[in-house]
Amino acid sequence: MRVAVGHVDEYDERTARFAHQLGLRSVQLHTPSNLVGAEGFWSEAELKALRERIEGDGLRLEGLENVPAAHFALIQRGAPGRDEQIENYRRTIRNMAAAGIPILGHHWMPTYVWRTSMDAPGRGGTQVTSFDLADAGAGNALAAYKLTPEEPIDPLLSVDDMWANYQYFLDAVLPVAEEVGVRLSLHPDDPPVAEPLGGAARIFTSPAALAEARDRARGSRAWGLTLCTGSVSAMAGAANVTEVIDLLAPSGHIAYVHFRDVRGTVPAFAECFLGEGNFHPPSILRRLHKAGFDGFVIDDHVPAMVGDVATWGDTSSDAYCSRGRAHELGYISGIVDALGIGG
Repeated sequence: MRVAVGHVDEYDERTARFAHQLGLRSVQLHTPSNLVGAEGFWSEAELKALRERIEGDGLRLEGLENVPAAHFALIQRGAPGRDEQIENYRRTIRNMAAAGIPILGHHWMPTYVWRTSMDAPGRGGTQVTSFDLADAGAGNALAAYKLTPEEPIDPLLSVDDMWANYQYFLDAVLPVAEEVGVRLSLHPDDPPVAEPLGGAARIFTSPAALAEARDRARGSRAWGLTLCTGSVSAMAGAANVTEVIDLLAPSGHIAYVHFRDVRGTVPAFAECFLGEGNFHPPSILRRLHKAGFDGFVIDDHVPAMVGDVATWGDTSSDAYCSRGRAHELGYISGIVDALGIGG
């Protein structure tokens, strides 16, 4: 198991310095602006140039997640034009393999991540994000990492629609991923509510649903889960994170981990520092290790501390929440070292 810097939307010299200052050796990037994808897919040349730049800085590129929404939205919605987007996605997979990048993460939320507050009060006056379905249901203006699409989804995408669209996607892209050796990794829904948000049902909202996704992928090792412990921790019920680990880790179907936590579960929760949420962080990392997980763990959403600016998605020095991120990465690294489970 190894700790990497994640949630990076633009790789630059600051990212490299940040990783080295924390003693980390690798990074994982989220829809990086370094990649243009002008033709609707990421080209081999730009992917290879990005990997070589990162390696030139003495770091390893663990993988990428989330192609631009404009390249993926029709696939999720099952709308006209999805076959062209799927073909471009297959090109991206092949180009990643040729460029030596092993993992491509995806999510299945046509209206993306929802929050009802982006600056809820956290420990010591930090700012955190929170969600309350009662507020969402009341039609209040919602802040989110990305607001609902410019073109509303009408008619509603039902649970059956969402599953059918996901199966169509898997059937089209998994054979290519298997052929070239790239792993596709699914992120759970955030927030994991059963109710539709923005005109689309949410289906990856329980441990059982994540196991079903694996089964629909025929158990292929080209399919994996991005274990977002915060999204899973917010699912209805108790001990969801350990349940998902027990369901998917022994068979090797956890590709990598977003390590964060929340306080509370749906219908209402708030993000928080590790160690004050629903689960005990050392126990979770130990359980992953015992189940055979040997991949990478990254930071994810973090509280905005003194000097940070809670402008999510902005990668300027303060808005990246460097202080909160450094705290979380140091916390994770300390656990890994103390448990002796690092690779």
